[in-house]
Amino acid sequence: ERPVLPLETVEANAAAIRNQLSHFLQFEGKHPAQLRNNAEWLRGLSLLEFLRDTGKHLTINYMLQKEAVRTRMETGMSFAEFTYMLIQAYDFWHLATTAGCELQMGGSDQWGNITAGIELIGRREQKQVHGLSFPLLTNASGTKFGKSEGGNIWLDPERTSPYRFYQFWLNTDDRDVERHLRLFTFMPLEEIAEVMATHSAHPERREAQRILAADLTSRVHGADTAERVVAASQILFGGGDIRVADPAIFELLATEVPTHPIPDSALTPGLGVVDALVAAGLASSKADARRGLQSGGFSVNGERIADAQRQLTAADLLAGRYLLLQKGKKQYGLLVARR
Repeated sequence: ERPVLPLETVEANAAAIRNQLSHFLQFEGKHPAQLRNNAEWLRGLSLLEFLRDTGKHLTINYMLQKEAVRTRMETGMSFAEFTYMLIQAYDFWHLATTAGCELQMGGSDQWGNITAGIELIGRREQKQVHGLSFPLLTNASGTKFGKSEGGNIWLDPERTSPYRFYQFWLNTDDRDVERHLRLFTFMPLEEIAEVMATHSAHPERREAQRILAADLTSRVHGADTAERVVAASQILFGGGDIRVADPAIFELLATEVPTHPIPDSALTPGLGVVDALVAAGLASSKADARRGLQSGGFSVNGERIADAQRQLTAADLLAGRYLLLQKGKKQYGLLVARR
């Protein structure tokens, strides 16, 4: 009952999923993983054929025993949704008979559909196959990970940047971090226990979250990207040496904070800090900038600036191109010199 997507969109999504999974699975080589589209075997399947060869093997009573169906009966369930279990069971049957698939895995909410496939294969083929389900991922408040929940993250860097991916895990609730380390990393349990002992002694340091965030970002986006993300995070939240940061880190920052170009010529003989703050969008006017400078509310390249007459020159550029301006603790603006 979901919106029907154009065929081109479905194919593009499948290609994107394959690309994402290629970080974890090998699609080439001696024993390659396969990404299959069930449209291959469902498009040509007629309703009468489906009812004759599949529908007759699973009774209404059997389907009503499934929790996913039983809990929906009171609020109403369409016939299309009711038959979804049969279609997923058919998928399992098709893969079992054509590709030797013996195990279907999924979230615990798919247990009824998975066991329906096991039942169908047993009845049609007199063959034993297996199912494996995992508890749905939830946080301490009971909210599950999912596209429908909002605030979700994606493996695709075009949907969730590596920096935001890192920040998501860095902001993990203290009540969730140990479980996430167990679920999402390959750290030995003894090592996780040591990390949590250190974390419990000084939770304000968020050491467990930092390990979790760095581990996952490295595995999903690569070690080099993870290093740049950590360095960028340290620059924005303290602890990083902004003067030695390489250009790639500032390129990453430019995707995360408001960025504004300025001509090289603006730095000769110098760009007034007041004008710079207005150009970066951190002050609404020159008067607003001067008031903020007088109260010590602005920084340039990590240095608190109080002198409204200060001129910024090429010598102030970071990595030869960037000026990082800050208002308070959380507002940033990046000026990029253009030739």
